[in-house]
Amino acid sequence: MKQLTTLLLLCSFTVFSQTEYKPSKAFPFGKANPEAPQQIKDFEPMIGLCNCKSTSLNQDGSWSEPIDMTWRFKYIMNGMAVQDETLKSDGKHSGSIRQFNADSSKWYVHYYSSSSLPKTLPAWEGTKTDDNKIVLYREQQAPNGADGFYRLTFYDMTKSGYKWIGEWVDKTETIVFPTWKINCTKQED
Repeated sequence: MKQLTTLLLLCSFTVFSQTEYKPSKAFPFGKANPEAPQQIKDFEPMIGLCNCKSTSLNQDGSWSEPIDMTWRFKYIMNGMAVQDETLKSDGKHSGSIRQFNADSSKWYVHYYSSSSLPKTLPAWEGTKTDDNKIVLYREQQAPNGADGFYRLTFYDMTKSGYKWIGEWVDKTETIVFPTWKINCTKQED
């Protein structure tokens, strides 16, 4: 009986310790695992729920009317990665899984959406800059065939919210063409 009690206690401790940083009642957005690379906290200002306004570039070069959007960030994989989810009033929802690779010192972000179902998820890679921005890139040609990247940037990150912009840039980043902007205000931490 003593061995059985010890075994049950050990098993319950092991199970608990494997999930102590996941979202819970006490921490609805999870917690950063102290064993994760320190960069896991790069997204800390975004963790929680935000009310956002999303606007994109129209074909004629004008900006669309803002669309209401909820953007939720949380720690997943027991605090070793970050997941986000967007719910937009136009019904086009999306999300991503963000993992930091210590070997390359880069974030890898795998994106998915309700409006397209690719066989392989597109991925962006990047880092947090010295001026407190998170900048991610994915190779993409411009409509005219020029080589470049689609660049995603989180900036003005504070406890009260953040901003995001999506831009096509050439390989030298001297040509910058913004196509999507999002402004977010924190609703819940």
